[in-house]
Amino acid sequence: MTNETKLKSENPILKKLKTLTVCDYLIIIFFLLFVFLTFFPIWYVVVGSFNLGKDYAAGGVYFFPRVWSLTNYKYVLSYHAIWKGFLVTIGRVVLATGGHIIVTFMVAHAMSRPYLRFKKFYTPFMLFTMFFGGGFIPYYLVLNLTGLMNTFWVYVIPCLFSVYDMLVFTSFLKSIPEEMREAAIIDGAGEFRIAFSLILPLCKPVIATVAMWQVVAHWNNYFDSMYYVTNPDLYSIQYVVKNLLSATTVEGNTTLSPEDMENLTGQTISFAAIVISVLPITVIYPILGKQFAKGFMLGSLKG
Repeated sequence: MTNETKLKSENPILKKLKTLTVCDYLIIIFFLLFVFLTFFPIWYVVVGSFNLGKDYAAGGVYFFPRVWSLTNYKYVLSYHAIWKGFLVTIGRVVLATGGHIIVTFMVAHAMSRPYLRFKKFYTPFMLFTMFFGGGFIPYYLVLNLTGLMNTFWVYVIPCLFSVYDMLVFTSFLKSIPEEMREAAIIDGAGEFRIAFSLILPLCKPVIATVAMWQVVAHWNNYFDSMYYVTNPDLYSIQYVVKNLLSATTVEGNTTLSPEDMENLTGQTISFAAIVISVLPITVIYPILGKQFAKGFMLGSLKG
């Protein structure tokens, strides 16, 4: 036996492969197929966005662009509604997520205290709202009566509180040792000082979790713009993209030459709009996930 053969026989990867059964190989093939089916639609959209529109309409473009072109992105980026949609959505994500965390934390902090007055009434009342709602029409009427319809605040104010997120906060707050609170009270700290200076900094894991849920939900939401907003300047980015997807023709754009306009198609423009709209959240989501994992470990050690 040569030295090369000995090294191969001692390789742990090769040894592991030798121990795999037919069932193991079937599982590997199944998950590889699952990964392909999950990733391919995303890749298909990216490929179409970089292909020349007229050439793409001829068909046969699946894995790589046949005729590379940035015309689709030039058109989308020169579409003023896209930039307005980005500004509206970014403002919505920042204000709604930040406000949601503060309001939900304050309610959860109160609900986690055993001496809260009328707590036995608050708990079933809030839990009831998790399972039963008034429906679309009553909600629409409430927004109209409160003057939130067709305003930016229709994206923010109705989303400031969530019973489910409050329960997540409450369960975490109950794990914080009571001795820390008692020490702060002895030092003369009031309830607000305890909540925001002592308790809130310890809530990094749950804050990261709730923030991740809220950011993704607000960024992907187009329902509110569709039903509660009529001013085009207040449309969110996802609703602008939805309008581009439903457009059957490519309308005039003064920033592109007539030759470029002739090479555009509605489908490739839609692909470019999808890529641009999901790119920011694709970058932000792993960062939030990393912070969540880090905060979760720190929180478990402190608990």
